[in-house]
Amino acid sequence: MKLNEHTAISTPSFLLVPYEAHHVPTYHQWMKDPKIQEATASEPLTLEEEYENQQSWRTSTDKLTFIICSPLPDTASSCEKIPQDADTPTKMIGDVNLFLYPCEDDFSSEPAPPIPKEVVGELDIMIACPDHRGNGLGGKVVKAFVGYIWEKREEIMKEYISDKIDDGEEVEVPKLKMLMAKIGEGNEQSLRVFRDKLGWEQEGERNYFGELKFVLGDVEGFVTEGGRGVVVRYERS
Repeated sequence: MKLNEHTAISTPSFLLVPYEAHHVPTYHQWMKDPKIQEATASEPLTLEEEYENQQSWRTSTDKLTFIICSPLPDTASSCEKIPQDADTPTKMIGDVNLFLYPCEDDFSSEPAPPIPKEVVGELDIMIACPDHRGNGLGGKVVKAFVGYIWEKREEIMKEYISDKIDDGEEVEVPKLKMLMAKIGEGNEQSLRVFRDKLGWEQEGERNYFGELKFVLGDVEGFVTEGGRGVVVRYERS
């Protein structure tokens, strides 16, 4: 999505920045790890394909991505624009993503409407650096990310339908019905984050791919618990 093209989210524990081309080489190295491939259900790509993927994600209307980085130093934490070196390769930790798709209820009628009435948001998070796992970082990132999604939900929905309507066409903007996560039943680390620490509720049994579905029932209550972070201007020369 283009929504967060110039947006960073700063907290005392981490910094979220939009996924840019200069992040690709490090991201590409992360995705060579077989354990990460298994946890994210991903296939390895060439470096050229990773660059193409990054550009696709920037312009796609159904994907919103941030790169997780080390927190800003205290001297920069209150600045209006983050420093140029805030997201160098040595400060990259992982990523967090939102995927949007029509609610299954919209497929109950034939043909399915071109603009769904409700949309489901699927979250996933990857802490790629082993040194940053197991310390509660994942849960904090999810809380800040959900806070941003909830605050920007109307803008997110408008961008989601922007490639599905003609210029000037007036349509009803879909509602973000729920947020959910699909986690492999063997991914104990992610299960601890979403199920045990964040309280997302399991819905149904494992699917064909061995994944468990967890749903955030009370998004507004989840967001009001705090941890949103401060939105800071992101620019690169």
